[in-house]
Amino acid sequence: MILGVFGPWQVIVILAVVLLLFGGKKIPELMKGLGQGVKEFKDASKTGEAAKEEPKQTEEKN
Repeated sequence: MILGVFGPWQVIVILAVVLLLFGGKKIPELMKGLGQGVKEFKDASKTGEAAKEEPKQTEEKN
């Protein structure tokens, strides 16, 4: 068996173990937190790339 390749039975077993460990009510909360984390990471990556491409000009106060 090649590592990293999951068949349908392996996925079902993994999902069953996760359901048993966390319960049905906790899983949506975990997925919501994971989604927010991914969204924040993407936003931070985009602002980081924009900062590299166009350096901000400092304004001089008179």
